[in-house]
Amino acid sequence: MIASAPPVLQAWEFTRLRDVVYREAGIWLSDAKTALVASRLQRRVRELQLSSFGAYHRLVLRDPQEKQRLIECICTHETSFFREPRQWEFLEQQMFPAWRAAAARGERRTHLRAWSAGCATGEEPFSIAMSLLRHFPGWRVEVLATDVSERALQSARAAEWPLSRADQLPPSFQKEFMLRGDVNGEGRMRATPDLREVVRFARLNLNALEPGEAGAWDLIFCRNVLIYFDAASKKRVLESLQPRLAPGGLLLLGHAEAIGPTPGLRALMPTLYASEQP
Repeated sequence: MIASAPPVLQAWEFTRLRDVVYREAGIWLSDAKTALVASRLQRRVRELQLSSFGAYHRLVLRDPQEKQRLIECICTHETSFFREPRQWEFLEQQMFPAWRAAAARGERRTHLRAWSAGCATGEEPFSIAMSLLRHFPGWRVEVLATDVSERALQSARAAEWPLSRADQLPPSFQKEFMLRGDVNGEGRMRATPDLREVVRFARLNLNALEPGEAGAWDLIFCRNVLIYFDAASKKRVLESLQPRLAPGGLLLLGHAEAIGPTPGLRALMPTLYASEQP
């Protein structure tokens, strides 16, 4: 039997699917992404035995679970431990010592809250947790990890990675924070219980943020997320994140996400901004 050819993504079908992705996740797909969308959705369309992407769009509109599956197919979850090393150098060599000194003078609390917005498969929030636990012994540390993808969150919650990722961690961090084992013949490492206890997870669409607690976060990592948004969505997200920073709190973006002057934020270095809230 000769297999039927996969359906071709027509321009009008791409436009309708793009609109769903934009409404649900704030991700803007230019016309140049037509081939990418087709390649990521063709397998799903075949699995459902649908004859066209138009039929898939109609299914997405009436099935919330399939709508989420669409977002999962489109999202990219490329990440690593301690990426953007210049930012980590700034934090660990300049900002963290300043925070410890301020606490010693009684000028700040010994409680740190950090948010990884767009946490992907978990390397970023666990990097944050390891660094804070190492540099602030005895302090209370909380890390929130959010993502629009439930599939990514499931992987992040497992807190387990191939052992080949260990070279992204300093040896002392590997020893203190990771357990090693073997699963189905593959070397694996897993976050220790003490490390996992610090991080909590939640599904969240940054493009639809509800009003939140003002001044709640000392650190907000929102890296390699804004590059998928158009200008309107990017502005909306930044305006939602800025009030959530504690006075002097930091917003960290990806290396390709430098922003222009933004009310309430002061650039300390490219892609790293401090809150100017009173």
